[in-house]
Amino acid sequence: MTTGTRARDPLTTGSRADPRERRPRFWGWRSVVLALLVAGLLSGVLRAAVVDVYWIGSDSMRPTVEPGDRVLVSKLVEPSDLEHGDLVVFDGRGSFAPLHDDAPWPERLLRTVGGWGGLAGSDSVYLKRVVGLPGDTVHCCGPSGRLVVGGEEIVEDYVLPGDRPSELEFTAVVPDGRLWLMGDHRSVSVDSRSLLGAPGGGMVRADKVIGEPVAVLWPLDRAGQL
Repeated sequence: MTTGTRARDPLTTGSRADPRERRPRFWGWRSVVLALLVAGLLSGVLRAAVVDVYWIGSDSMRPTVEPGDRVLVSKLVEPSDLEHGDLVVFDGRGSFAPLHDDAPWPERLLRTVGGWGGLAGSDSVYLKRVVGLPGDTVHCCGPSGRLVVGGEEIVEDYVLPGDRPSELEFTAVVPDGRLWLMGDHRSVSVDSRSLLGAPGGGMVRADKVIGEPVAVLWPLDRAGQL
């Protein structure tokens, strides 16, 4: 016969363990991953509908934009609100760019990732300036050597110093729903003038406009509003 108190089972007696102590050790990592996923989703929504960043790879828009600039683009723009002299970023597929990309898929993937991060340019996205709107007749050149838009010579103080308004003589009538676009570095820019003999006559559909450049973000010594 035994005496004394019965030993208590340590598993069934005493205070209950704090539930927080039973959480998996990787709970903190799950929170971090979830936060990153939410941030990525929000970033994707903003870049798809509000603002985006584009890398400039050519010198066709000098001196306004230099090669290597990272440009902030607002997508809150209606094509019907565009005015003469506005800057636009647009999808050039079907006009400035070929309809099909024959590059190997790894190269296309790298370009897509680089473009998403603002670290590389795109073969189908361009930045140009609106010179002709629907209904305009754009002509080169008037008596003083300037472009004539809507019957009047225009002053283009954004053209690179030393460049002529156009070395190619042309007359183009802009139909409804189209835009006549040109670069600021006129002597090297591939723009609507280069497509006069192509289908569409060098015009770009207004609904191909992606957005309006509003500022240079990088490099810092060039950062500022456009």
